[in-house]
Amino acid sequence: MRKIFLTLALLGGVLINASAQKTDPGKFSLGLEAGIPVGSARNISTFTIGGSLKYGFAVASNTSLTVSGGYTYFPYRGDVTSAVLGYAKTNSGEGYIPLKAGVKYFLCDLFYAEAQLGTTISTASGGGTWLAYAPGIGYRFDTHADLGFRYEGWAQSGHTKSQIAARLAYSF
Repeated sequence: MRKIFLTLALLGGVLINASAQKTDPGKFSLGLEAGIPVGSARNISTFTIGGSLKYGFAVASNTSLTVSGGYTYFPYRGDVTSAVLGYAKTNSGEGYIPLKAGVKYFLCDLFYAEAQLGTTISTASGGGTWLAYAPGIGYRFDTHADLGFRYEGWAQSGHTKSQIAARLAYSF
């Protein structure tokens, strides 16, 4: 866990240093997210819903560094026992707070590929933290609208929750 926070802190320092080198102040984007659980997560939930705030700034003409935070909710199908979760029994669902940093590379003016790495914090008592990774692709409609698709996995103690997700965002 300390390694993840140290990595994020170092990446944050690099991002701040890189932004000091550029005249572009960067952009925030506010996004609505929806996903379909895959793998073993499909056994406990049929969809995910959430939102995120992302900040990205250019370090080259076609490359941006990003940091993001948000909230993702997995509503459960029915009773989920401690055998599946490893720490709780619930029948409602569970929330997560993903915190990620990454790189967005524009393949052309409108299409991009993105990779993010970070941590996800469970809001459930005893849920702990998960290693988060998310490769994806996207399309920028104009300077204010963006639609991205990604595979997102969260790993903890040999367990993985994953989803195929979409993010519709407004940049400002």
